[in-house]
Amino acid sequence: MIRRALAVVAAGALFAGCASSGSKPTTGGALKGDLVVFAAASLKPTFTQLAKQFEAAHPGVKVVLSFGGSDTLAAQIKQGAPVDVFAAANNTTMQTVVSSDDAKSPVNFVKNELEMAVAPGNPKNIRALSDLAKPGVKLALCAKAVPCGSAAAKAFAVAGVDAKPVTFEQDVTSVLTKVELGEADAGLVYRTDVKAAGAKVDGVDFPEAAKAVNSYPIAQVTTGKNPNAGKEFVGFVLSPSGQAVLTAAGFEPAS
Repeated sequence: MIRRALAVVAAGALFAGCASSGSKPTTGGALKGDLVVFAAASLKPTFTQLAKQFEAAHPGVKVVLSFGGSDTLAAQIKQGAPVDVFAAANNTTMQTVVSSDDAKSPVNFVKNELEMAVAPGNPKNIRALSDLAKPGVKLALCAKAVPCGSAAAKAFAVAGVDAKPVTFEQDVTSVLTKVELGEADAGLVYRTDVKAAGAKVDGVDFPEAAKAVNSYPIAQVTTGKNPNAGKEFVGFVLSPSGQAVLTAAGFEPAS
């Protein structure tokens, strides 16, 4: 297939390490140009895979991905970051973008549940949330403003446990890294993060996680420069092909 020439115009640097170039909106025909996607840190493996598949299906498009805590990404969008698609880890964060008229018609596309990540072999013998409050257990959590942090707070409230973390991180990937490096004995992350980590950590289920499930919404963002590609990417994530990638990674269907 012969690629069409890209019509790329210079643009200001994007927030949070995004690419420094943008493209004019497409007006019909084949999709082309940069497609900027902001997504929650827990979506990094799957959205990286989805981006590659989308580019293969649309050779004129380059997907520019930026991952981080959903609250941080939302704040950057509200400050005017040129973004075409936003995928958050909970609806509360997405609504802050919708309420400022920076996103439209969000749709839940998957759900995710918390799991305790511990060192391989579980040397601290952590079996329940209450074990995370024991003396000598170093616990890492997401900051409460981050979706994984708010979910953790809800789970602890359900369990009636008052844990004292040694660190609050700005995204779930950072919590997982603390456990992988031995800087924390345990961390509350998503099931998908434990699965993606492989042999680097063990996962421990706990019943209270069922009371703190996060739904993930996705939406087109009005600050972007490539609305046609943005609409197509959202549709791809919601399609059977996109959902297959997500469920294979451990996400649950949205409904």
